[in-house]
Amino acid sequence: MFRYNVRGENIEVTEAIRDYVEKKVGKLERYFSDAPDATAHVNLKVYTEKTAKVEVTIPLPYLVLRAEETSPDLYASIDLVVDKLERQIRKFKTKINRKSRETGMNTASAAVLFNEENGEGENESELDIVRTKRLSLKPMDSEEAVLQMNMLGHNFFIFEDAETNGTSIVYRRKDGKYGLIETD
Repeated sequence: MFRYNVRGENIEVTEAIRDYVEKKVGKLERYFSDAPDATAHVNLKVYTEKTAKVEVTIPLPYLVLRAEETSPDLYASIDLVVDKLERQIRKFKTKINRKSRETGMNTASAAVLFNEENGEGENESELDIVRTKRLSLKPMDSEEAVLQMNMLGHNFFIFEDAETNGTSIVYRRKDGKYGLIETD
């Protein structure tokens, strides 16, 4: 059974909002054979431009479910977040089921978490790799990598960092700025 930690920023969490969150997020429990003893952390934020952002994080024994959505309507944002979390659960369950069939045994005890009645006949092609690309990494700095990424019209670019000789990734963030991932 989920416990709920519902917090609001720039909004008072009324009983109606709390009930709606618990009702919607509580629907996720049907995907589990034994409802996990977990706390659903829900952050509700309302911005001055009249948009509502909902963030939900549910740490479970074998995975962490996390999603966020922003829309003009708080209740719509809650619905969208729950839809995202359902897709994550189905994707993870499909992955576990495929691994157990491939290896002929129960991979990770995570498979025990899921209720087998839900999601039968899931579309397993969701996780199929449809294209493989090989590339040689050119040494460059992060600024040049961002330029290369923009030139190619991609959202990310992998390169060899000229200073560290390690593999790094630059990516375009949702806010339009850039991020850098460096490997050890």
